Amino acid sequence: MRVREILDELREPGRELRRLIPDVYSSFGALDRVAVADGALSAKHKELIALAIAATRECDACVAAHARGASLAGASEQEVAEAMGVVILMNGGPGTVWGPRALEAFQEFATPKA
Repeated sequence: MRVREILDELREPGRELRRLIPDVYSSFGALDRVAVADGALSAKHKELIALAIAATRECDACVAAHARGASLAGASEQEVAEAMGVVILMNGGPGTVWGPRALEAFQEFATPKA
C-alpha cells in the first residue's frame, strides 16, 4: 500500500469539497481533534483503535491517516500488529487482507526517510 500516494490523490478533491462545505469539514476536524486527544485513553491508544476500525471498514485513506496518526503518537510496530490481530479476530478472512495493509501503512510512516 502506498499510503502517501493515497493521501496525495485525495488532497485536491478534498480541498474542493472542503471549499464547498467548509462548516462540515471544520466541524469534523474539531471532532477529530477532541476524539483522539489524550484522556482516560491516550492519543496513541485512540489512534490504534481508529486504525483497527479503518482496517475493518476497508478504507484505504482512513488506514493511511490513522497509520500516520499512530506513528506520530508513538505506537510501536508490535502494538499495531496486536491491534491487527484483533482486526483478524473480528473480521476473519478480510482481516487477514486489511490487517497486513494497515501494518504496512504504519511501517511506511514509522520508517525514517533516507
